[in-house]
Order: sequence, then structure tokens, then C-alpha cells
Amino acid sequence: MTGTGWLRPWRRGKPVAAVEHVPPQVRRHVVSVPVGPQAVARAREAVAARFAEAGVMARSAFADVVLLVVSELVANVLRHAPRSPFAGVGITVGSGQLVISVEDTGPSMPELSGDGMGAGLRMVAELAADYDGDLSCEPAFHHSGKIVLVRFEVPR
Repeated sequence: MTGTGWLRPWRRGKPVAAVEHVPPQVRRHVVSVPVGPQAVARAREAVAARFAEAGVMARSAFADVVLLVVSELVANVLRHAPRSPFAGVGITVGSGQLVISVEDTGPSMPELSGDGMGAGLRMVAELAADYDGDLSCEPAFHHSGKIVLVRFEVPR
């Protein structure tokens, strides 16, 4: 076959089958916030500045929840890892999910289950669950600290 037939979709771009299986784009932004009196405000501003790109309507209930989670996680860095020179605050969006990450150089991992979890992290876990998400923590890759991750399903 020449000029028409089964080869034609390849000439116009991606074939129909390939378009259906292309994973959605993942967008990630991370800002390093110096640990200090303005850390919470700077982290909130950095995340809020990415809401439009993330498909989050500013001043919506979901936006308020995300900013409350950012505030609590950065406040935990100030409380539990005050010698950390920075808090790496990230927002990642893709596949209908939004992930907030907060990284510090404090070596201790937070308790995320049972009675050992503090009131702030319990609130964060409950807010994430309200949006079909979860709370987790993992060791940082390039230093002895940790990254706390909060995953949400982005409301439509």
C-alpha cells in the first residue's frame, strides 16, 4: 500500500493506538526554603505559585488543604529538624495526582502509624485521606535526612 491505508496515521503524527498509551505529563517543582522564621510563608508562596500549572483552583477548598499540609510539614521541620539548613519543598502533578514533598536533613524518621504519630501528622494523614491520598516518609537519597510525602487525588 502506498499513500493510503494502514500507514497513513503515521504520516499525520502518532498512530491512534500510540496516542491512547502515552502517559500523561508529570510536572515537578522543588524550591529550597531556608529554615527560619519565614520558612512556612515562603513554602506556601512557592506551592501556591504552581497551582495554575498543577490544575488547582486558587482559593478553593482543595488549595486551602494543600497549603495547610505544606504549613504543617514545614513547621515540623522547624520543630524536629531545626539544624537542617533548608527544607526542600516540592509539588509534583501527574495522572490526576498531586504530591507535596518536604525534605530536611534531620536523621530521625517520623512515626506514621498508631499512637506514635503526632497530632499534626495525624491531621495531615486525615486530610490526604479526604482526597483519596496518603502520607508516607522515605530516606533522602543524597544525605542522611528524610522526605515526607503527601499524595492527593486532584478533584475534578
